[in-house]
Amino acid sequence: MNEIILKQLNDLDRVAAQFFESLPNHRHFAFYGEMGAGKTTFIKALCNQLQVTDMVTSPTFAIINEYQTAHSLKVFHFDFYRIKNLEEVYNLGYEDYFYSDQYCFIEWPELVEELLPEHIVKVRISVNANGSRSIRWGKLDTR
Repeated sequence: MNEIILKQLNDLDRVAAQFFESLPNHRHFAFYGEMGAGKTTFIKALCNQLQVTDMVTSPTFAIINEYQTAHSLKVFHFDFYRIKNLEEVYNLGYEDYFYSDQYCFIEWPELVEELLPEHIVKVRISVNANGSRSIRWGKLDTR
């Protein structure tokens, strides 16, 4: 398991760069963490590292946002917090995204756990007592 401690927001770009450096061949990520842990904030920093040219926002109501990078790659950003059942995810055509060669960032993946591809990198963001964030990835127990 890998871990980075984010002590202050000023370190976010450095931490995002370090995260990607440790995962050079991965493009699909599932982000676990309580409400307010910083999942969307970290995804924004990752998108910054990928040179996303669009405004990165939480897809809480849209369920999925699509962004373009300066290098003609796409980033698919999911937020499954508001889904009521898996039928909604099937109707999105999730397979086209989850099994693409584009970047996929998935918030609230525990709600679609059975649909996640085997190759997905699971990331857990936790709030520490001092307000810092622990970002862990690898073989995680996501329960």
